[in-house]
Amino acid sequence: MKIYHNLSEFTKLNNAVVTIGTFDGVHFGHQKIIRQLVAKAKADQGESVILTFFPHPRLIIDPENQDLKMINTINEKAEILRSLGVDHLIITPFTRDFSNQLPEDYIKNTLVNNIGTKHIIIGYDHRFGKDRTGNLADLKVAGTHFGFTIEEIMEQDIHDVAVSSTKIRQALLAGDVSLASDYLGYSFSIFGRVIKGDKIGRTIGFPTANIFVEETYKLIPGDGIYAVTVEMDAVYNTEKPESGNRLLTPDSGLRTFKGMAYIGQRPTINGMTRNIEVNIFDFNQEIYGQDIKMNFLKFLRHDVKFTGLEALKVQLQKDKEDTLAYFSSLE
Repeated sequence: MKIYHNLSEFTKLNNAVVTIGTFDGVHFGHQKIIRQLVAKAKADQGESVILTFFPHPRLIIDPENQDLKMINTINEKAEILRSLGVDHLIITPFTRDFSNQLPEDYIKNTLVNNIGTKHIIIGYDHRFGKDRTGNLADLKVAGTHFGFTIEEIMEQDIHDVAVSSTKIRQALLAGDVSLASDYLGYSFSIFGRVIKGDKIGRTIGFPTANIFVEETYKLIPGDGIYAVTVEMDAVYNTEKPESGNRLLTPDSGLRTFKGMAYIGQRPTINGMTRNIEVNIFDFNQEIYGQDIKMNFLKFLRHDVKFTGLEALKVQLQKDKEDTLAYFSSLE
């Protein structure tokens, strides 16, 4: 899959089969649409194209409301779309100027002149252009003029996509990563860099890697303890495209470890900031500065303030036993 961080980077195709959307989560509902896109492109001997936007349009249109958190970072999304067989991913910077295009200009300039669209798979409720005045009817009229066809996504499928995205966010915020994974079709993950902490975990026999997530818009699950797997020793492209994010490109040397993750403010030591930490089982290497991926598999318990470090140590030992029991149940 080829990735473009601006329409200007994209070379117009002869037979582009296109769909448009934010596709946050790339969950089961999204995957159905994307497989439809890929199949249509193959049947028409064309190339599949996804046009998505960064940052999320709501963050630009309603800048006072910054509460929206995304299930995927833009690069996590790209990694999943690549696995689904998409040929081209165009990540268009979403700006005020872009949103203020007249619908007819958007169709002519973006879809026709820049992409070379011959077929669009789109939802009945899709809106575009200035004040979101463009709609499916406008696309159908333009299609007869510019020579592209429209395939409408059924209303129920669109409804399922919207509901699933909402339910996934709700499940993650509640800590229910198992339910979120059921909707996603894969394990929710966090990608971040290992940074130095205060090393309190080492003093009680449970050293942790502290994870810094660069993308502030990334949704972080609710506070608590989780059974996780940790992927590391991957090669990552450290060049930052216009999106400002690192690209995830793991090599064949990727290793996976079992562990338990903690999210919270560490109330036992009167912590003031929300931390993301992971105790990696059977692992004692220094990995400061390394990028790792943490896959959330099961919620174990809520965050609790203990009477002291000794009581915390006892609970962490039980947490480890519960985590290992969970992994044993998968075998």
